Amino acid sequence: MMKESCAAVTRRAAMAGAAASLALGGARAETAKTLLVTHAAALAHEMGPAHVERPERLRPVLRALDDSRFASLARLDAPLASTEALLRAHAPEHVSRLVRAAPRDGYARLGPDVSMNGATHEAALRAAGGACAAVDALMRGEAKNAFVAMRPPGHHATRSEAMGFCFLNNAAVAALHARAAYGASRVAVVDFDVHHGNGVQEIFWNDKDALYASTHQMPLYPGTGAANETGAHDNIVNAPLVKGDGGAQFREALASRILPRLDAFAPDLIIFCAGFDAHLHDPLGGLRFLEEDFRDVTLRVMEVAARRCGGRIVSLLEGGYRPDDLARSVAAHVGALMEA
Repeated sequence: MMKESCAAVTRRAAMAGAAASLALGGARAETAKTLLVTHAAALAHEMGPAHVERPERLRPVLRALDDSRFASLARLDAPLASTEALLRAHAPEHVSRLVRAAPRDGYARLGPDVSMNGATHEAALRAAGGACAAVDALMRGEAKNAFVAMRPPGHHATRSEAMGFCFLNNAAVAALHARAAYGASRVAVVDFDVHHGNGVQEIFWNDKDALYASTHQMPLYPGTGAANETGAHDNIVNAPLVKGDGGAQFREALASRILPRLDAFAPDLIIFCAGFDAHLHDPLGGLRFLEEDFRDVTLRVMEVAARRCGGRIVSLLEGGYRPDDLARSVAAHVGALMEA
């Protein structure tokens, strides 16, 4: 086996030195394996009557995670993201536009598929802030892994544009926070949402120390994610699936394209863009995944994480638009995380 480079050894030593023991919810955080980060603000954000990305998506998820099987989860309210954290991933004009656009009453439309109510800005800040807080907990040794149950989702938001129900790119904000605060220079994002995370890809296209790896249906919104989109440093891995593909095709894509690249990249931290709209019954996609497929991808990536980054995984809720199926899928995913 090749010896680690001096830079890699230094990087890992610096991260180990950053570990500290803080308390979450009155308990010693170092005893927690899995952390759940959420906030009531996520239930107040709305984009219009009967919109598919609605609070009713999240309520069954939170009920499912209140079941006794999840009693050992450490729990944390998602804080507001700092402007400093947002500006690592987003253009200043985008961050300021969200502040200006927030309406006092009714809805403000930012684009063809994004609109805000009076609670949206806080919810978006807490979704990004919750992702950063999860990074903090893992890098300080307070938890093994974390699931951030927040909305709005994030992986379509580009550096300068809100789109695809997304306002801030939670995964990119979290990854760059890990780098700035803890020296975790090599961060990988694994995305299994049915839609391609064009925003994550755009933000990290020229970043040799970031890996973005995605399975998704193609053709489908937003139209990006072809296999030949590989980034400026061969740091983008797209494994598109076709309508009708199910667990077998998903596992093959993971085994042949995603997991080998993830392992070879040897990240300091792995972030999931955990979209569950590839589920068989989801109204916005055409893939045929079941709950066991979401459990399987979680366990497979956890194996890489155990080898490469001390098991550190931050999972961020993205899509999933049939609430009961979403709740069952999240329960399978979080249950797997708890086996770390």
